[in-house]
Amino acid sequence: MRLIAFDFDGTLSDSEMTVLLAERAGVAEEVADITERAMNDELSYAESLYQRAALLEGLSAEDVSDAFDRVRIRPGAAELIARLREAGHHVAILTGGFERGVEAALAREGVDVDTIIANRLPQSGGRLTGDAEGPLIEGTKDTALEELAEEVDLPMADTVAIGDGANDLPMLEVAGLSVGFVPKPAVRPSCDVVVASMARLGSVFEGYRVLPTAETPE
Repeated sequence: MRLIAFDFDGTLSDSEMTVLLAERAGVAEEVADITERAMNDELSYAESLYQRAALLEGLSAEDVSDAFDRVRIRPGAAELIARLREAGHHVAILTGGFERGVEAALAREGVDVDTIIANRLPQSGGRLTGDAEGPLIEGTKDTALEELAEEVDLPMADTVAIGDGANDLPMLEVAGLSVGFVPKPAVRPSCDVVVASMARLGSVFEGYRVLPTAETPE
């Protein structure tokens, strides 16, 4: 058994939740700029998330639900997660994104993971408050990964982290195997291997004996 920890936005999904929300609020360009700066390590993740959440203040619950309904996971992601869990691994999503969007995307594909650690956008009176809350705002993914490994009784050597942005660096640096999924330039040096598709990630897992080699149809 291993602990496989995926980032979500930019890794398991090519959707960016805050951008989808920002489109509903009419602040897409402002939010995209903040997101890009954070992913390139030009702005702390906490500061960037609070700034983006503030721009979303007043967005209706209906618009929030519509935005989360547009979140999709990448082609092949559901199948890969299913293979990992069938092989006996503990699959987790550690994301600075939002729990509701992750859950909606997984449910749409009919796939489950063992653990989701994510943030939330609180509402009041049916509208976003402009605040953000959750374990991965001020907290970092290395601590979350270490605590989860302890919880499932696995050494850090048996952990795998997959991510793309600067806020993934902490878990990539402490994981037994670190995989960059089309990583940002600041992230690439911390990756043991780099991939650009879920199919390639599956091949990497086979090469590192995380997964058995898939049978080729005759």
